Amino acid sequence: MARKALIVKQQKEPKFKVRKYNRCKNCGRVRGYIRDYGLCRMCFREFAHRGYLPGIRKASW
Repeated sequence: MARKALIVKQQKEPKFKVRKYNRCKNCGRVRGYIRDYGLCRMCFREFAHRGYLPGIRKASW
């Protein structure tokens, strides 16, 4: 879980465009970010298992 200060800092518009980075909208994690959903890999997995992401299904073969 990211610190509250870092999450608030990330939401501010940076002075330079290259300083912008992505954070998970659920937990604030920086690494393992899936851009299409705006979530980190762990939140994506959890939401997919609960059925919150329509069209996402666990692969099985």
